[in-house]
Formats: sequence, C-alpha cells, structure tokens
Amino acid sequence: MGYPKKPVVLVVDDTIANIRILDDLLRDEYTVRVATNGTTALRLALSEPRPDIVLLDIMMPEMDGYEVCRRLKSDPLTSNIAVVFITAMGNEEHEAKGLDLGAVDFIAKPFQPRLVRARVSNHVALKKYNDELNSLVKERTKELYLSRSVTVECLASVVETRDNETGAHVRRTQHGVEILAKRLRLMRPDIWDDDDDTIELFRVCAPLHDVGKVGIPDSILRKPGKLTEAEFNEMKKHTTLGYQTLSWAEKRMGGHNDFLRLGAVIAYTHHERWDGKGYPRSLKGEEIPRVGRLMALADVYDALISKRVYKPAFDHETARKIIVEGRGTQFDPLVVEAFLFEEDAFRSLIVTYPDDENPLLVSND
Repeated sequence: MGYPKKPVVLVVDDTIANIRILDDLLRDEYTVRVATNGTTALRLALSEPRPDIVLLDIMMPEMDGYEVCRRLKSDPLTSNIAVVFITAMGNEEHEAKGLDLGAVDFIAKPFQPRLVRARVSNHVALKKYNDELNSLVKERTKELYLSRSVTVECLASVVETRDNETGAHVRRTQHGVEILAKRLRLMRPDIWDDDDDTIELFRVCAPLHDVGKVGIPDSILRKPGKLTEAEFNEMKKHTTLGYQTLSWAEKRMGGHNDFLRLGAVIAYTHHERWDGKGYPRSLKGEEIPRVGRLMALADVYDALISKRVYKPAFDHETARKIIVEGRGTQFDPLVVEAFLFEEDAFRSLIVTYPDDENPLLVSND
C-alpha cells in the first residue's frame, strides 16, 4: 500500500540562503523543488508532477518574478498553479501589480516560519479543492453533453420513423456540416471564424433540422409519389413547426440555451436558398444564417445519394453535378467551394455510415 504523495512546492529565489530557509520549513510536509532563476523555474513548472504552488521572488536578474508569473499564467499547462510572491518590497503598488498578474498572495521577508507554513498550507488546500471542483464540473459537463446528444438522437429517430429515413442520414448530415464548417474556416477565416466549440455545436444540433416533420401528416411524409402543390405547401410547414417547437423549449428553459436556440435556427433556415427563392421566409444571400447554409448543402447532398420511396439513390458524381449547378442559386458559392474541396470526405461518409434500419422501425413480429 502506497502513501499519499506530498504536494509539490517550487521555490524560486536567486539567494541561496532564502532557498535553504524555505526548504527547511517545508520539506517535512512537501516535496520541494528549487530554482535560482526564471528560466529554470518555468522548466520545472512543466515537470510532472506539476507544482501545486510556486513561491516566487520578485527581484531576480534577467527575468524578474513578475515576468515569470506572467508566463506561468499565460500557459494553459501551468495557469492553474498558485503563485505566491516572496519579497522584501512590501508596498501596495507591488502587491497590486502581482495580483493583477494572477498571484494569490504575498509573503514578506524576513520569513516568519508560522506564517509561511500557514499560507502555503492554506493555498495548497485551496488548490486541491479547486482541482476537485473543476474535475466534478468537467464530469458533470460530460454527462450533460452525453444526455443532450442522446436526446437529439432520440428526437431524430422519431422523425426518421415517420419519414422513412435512416439513422445514417443523421450521422452523414451532421458530419457533413462539420466538414464544411472546418474547411470554410481554413479557406476564409476573415468570414467563417467559428471556433471549435461553435462547430461542435453545429454538429450536435444538425439532427434537429427536420424535427418539425413530427407535425406533418403521414399521408404526406410517406407518399411514394410526387406531392401536389397543396401537399408540398403543407410539407414546407415543418421548418416553422421545428422553429416554434425548439424556441418554445428554449423559453421553458429560461431563454438562455445555445443548443435549443441553434437547433431552432437550423430547423427554420435549412430550406432557404442563396437566391432568395427558398422557404419559409425567402431569405437571400447572407441574410441566411451560416449554419443554415451549411445544413442546406449537407442535407441536399445526402438526400441525393440516398434511396427514397420516390427516387433511387444517385451516385456521388451525379450528386456533385447537381450541387455545382446550384452554386449561387440554391447554395452559397463559398459553401459549394468548400464541398468541392472536401468531396472525398463527403464520398467516404456513405461508406463510414451506410444506410441501416432505424431501431424504432424494427418489427417485433
């Protein structure tokens, strides 16, 4: 049975006498590392196990304590390490500067043993508490993310059950949206500047694009032939129904839910056209939210390569030709350009996510 590891304290001071005093005070309860300059301190701060606390002298040659602290706090690998300045310069200006840089405390020279031990103990305990809290928050966030993803998949499965689509359609379209968003960020970062978290939200919310179809009659959804004008007008209502449903859900959640808000936008805008001839609002060009433009192409591409009751599946080349013909009319030209750049990735989606049965469609007979 092993003993619990001691917390790690990094002492940084260019005066050897000060290092020896602090080492004598702390080594019984802590693993003490020492550095006599800023460069060595930054290297040791990255060593595993990383320090729980850094006792940092301010006045040092070449790189002073302020600069060491700034670099520690700017590096994600060391930013959560508690920094306590040790200094003989006890005035408000120096303390304010240190706190602004991210330090948590000051210890004055000459050292008072009881005060040093107490402050180190308190800050190590506080860091341990914060680390445990952050771990719990991450775990809870992971659980919420999984719950949200499963909820979206369940909603999408219900829609697929009524619309004769497969679970693979959801996978392919959501990855299609992700592929396009990442390519556009590389192509035109001045316009398409969505960060990784936003693109992931696009991907997670994409399956909600047709959630409004739960309000469309089966006689229309499952019709094996071409819809009449009246039937098509009824079908088009799924965009508004989806938007209203998800917007209502967001209001029930307090009106501050990015997931439901984005899902509502996707549901509302994925049938808009670049030339303004889409529905339900006839938005044109950049009036259409970016995620709606991405969803429009991903959804049409997958519909083209998929078998439906009213048509056979087209091959990639045929689907590609139809997408290209829609550049500047049905689709944002830049989104089509991204699609052409990533067409091999789109072609591979049908292999990675082949059509399969929706689990809700499996017969119990």
